[in-house]
Amino acid sequence: MNLSLLEKLGIIFKYIFSSFLSIEMFVLSLLLFVILIVNLKKDNELVQMIAIGIYIGFIIGILISYSTYVKTCVNSFVKAIMNYVYFPSTIVYFFIILFVTVMILYTLFSKQLTIFKKIINYAFFSILYFFFMAFIALAAYDSVDLVDVAILYQNETILSLVQISNLILLIWALFTGFYHLYKYFKKRCNE
Repeated sequence: MNLSLLEKLGIIFKYIFSSFLSIEMFVLSLLLFVILIVNLKKDNELVQMIAIGIYIGFIIGILISYSTYVKTCVNSFVKAIMNYVYFPSTIVYFFIILFVTVMILYTLFSKQLTIFKKIINYAFFSILYFFFMAFIALAAYDSVDLVDVAILYQNETILSLVQISNLILLIWALFTGFYHLYKYFKKRCNE
């Protein structure tokens, strides 16, 4: 379908007012948005906790109401992830390196990150850049067509570089998540 932006917005607008359920979802979302905006000035923790409860309630409601569809979506998502892990895409790999570049720039100029976290980021990102440069050099040296997936998967070295890069990025993401949780709970306990 080749629709313009206005046509797409018109379809969404028509959907919003097409049934009672869609109107109800729209009003609840708008009400929650207004409450959160009003709470910006008051900064009431009770309102924040209620908002979190409402969001969790929305998710639980969707999980219960559409359980069969949710299972199908989760299975499709897991299959897509596993497919990417075993048969990585060079396009996604280039986006990963773009993300790493943005994170390097953030790390360089951030005043909020500790020296420890900066060292960890630099170490992970340097390894990822090394693997990426090796990937590009090997692809150029062996004249590998990065668009032809069959040829890409036949080269064990290129495939290994991409898969290990993904693993390193996952380890970095997990470490970063746990690091921020540790700092959050440490700050909360010291208050």
